[in-house]
Amino acid sequence: MNFIEELQWRGMIHDMMPGTEELLASEMASAYVGFDPSSDSLHIGNLVSIMMLKHFQLAGHKPFALVGGATGMIGDPSGKSQERNLLDEESLRYNEDCIKKQLSRFLDFETTEPFTAEMVNNYDWMKSFSFLDFIRDIGKHITVNYMTAKDSVKNRLDSGMSFTEFSYQLVQGYDFYHLYEKRGVKLQMGGSDQWGNITTGSELIRRKAGGEAFALTCPLIKKADGGKFGKTEEGTVWLDSKKTSPYKFYQFWLNVADKDAEKYIKIFTLLNREEIEGLISEHREAPHVRILQKKLAEEVTVLVHSRDDLEAAIEASGILFGKGTKESLIRMDEDTLLSVFEGVPRFDIDIVKLNEGLPLVDLLTEDAGVFSSKGELRRLIKGGGVSLNKEKISDAEEVITQDSLINGKYLLAQKGKKNYYLITAK
Repeated sequence: MNFIEELQWRGMIHDMMPGTEELLASEMASAYVGFDPSSDSLHIGNLVSIMMLKHFQLAGHKPFALVGGATGMIGDPSGKSQERNLLDEESLRYNEDCIKKQLSRFLDFETTEPFTAEMVNNYDWMKSFSFLDFIRDIGKHITVNYMTAKDSVKNRLDSGMSFTEFSYQLVQGYDFYHLYEKRGVKLQMGGSDQWGNITTGSELIRRKAGGEAFALTCPLIKKADGGKFGKTEEGTVWLDSKKTSPYKFYQFWLNVADKDAEKYIKIFTLLNREEIEGLISEHREAPHVRILQKKLAEEVTVLVHSRDDLEAAIEASGILFGKGTKESLIRMDEDTLLSVFEGVPRFDIDIVKLNEGLPLVDLLTEDAGVFSSKGELRRLIKGGGVSLNKEKISDAEEVITQDSLINGKYLLAQKGKKNYYLITAK
């Protein structure tokens, strides 16, 4: 596989330093991408860089994932309007372990081949670097004029930035220099907002080591409507299933716009060009079927989570549209259940009342006001329009006990085909 050609047709190259393609054609090269360790989970905004490393390894090159432990203690000014909170070493080490587990779903850290992925933390080589040594050995090679010309700095000069953040590009530049000298890394990759920081590193390598190093960036992903990619009304879409459930993760991709789906399926899946072009052609003929979104959601959910998580998400998605059974509700974990029925009317009942049993007619009128009257409830039951936990109710006097609770806590009432009500026993 030709790495550059692969990224080009997928729309994953924004800027590339001259000579990069020639380097990769002439040798098995090493490249790195930096990841912010300020959280114990990466998010889908990191996926483009992760996929770049994945393709790099598939092309027979060696990927390094750099966790910015030292730079995480400073804060990167790129694309930021204010400084972020700084972390202690214990938190950084914990986050590093979590991030490696997530990256292990994409990168091979285990084989003994020369292209085995490695994770490094810049805190390990920066922690013993004294301030005086740093400004003497590194700072003298890069001028203030050079640093202030960077967009990441210029965009913050009016609002103000601390010297700490101003020094960020020097620290990141030293990372590139260190990996070049110690590990033979000649290429740094990242988002297009990192171009200034990356080229500071290649410039430092040129000035201090007399070497040649290269830079390649991917575009920052935006939605067709101009909105920020990876953000929903609930916030960031995380790779950690505890922060964003596989169901919500699947739904995010399933609901992207047609134009975005055509772009995303190239960037975020490993499907080949022929498969993707076939899917796009099929989708354009019948966009209402959403074949592109379904395939995109399937591929990315399996990559980030698992095939089992995908199947559970698909099963959960069907429940709102009349599919699913009581058994499928029972199999659903609490987070997914609450995600599926987010926004439906909710009622609380006293769990003690279920100890001896509570007639359904009382439960759905007096205790949980799903129906305004018992007469309305009985009429709808006769017409087959009432379900509890996805099972049709035929008797209004049926007694409901704690045994009926889903996850020991919930009852799902349904009026007609589309009206759901979630009852919580407390």
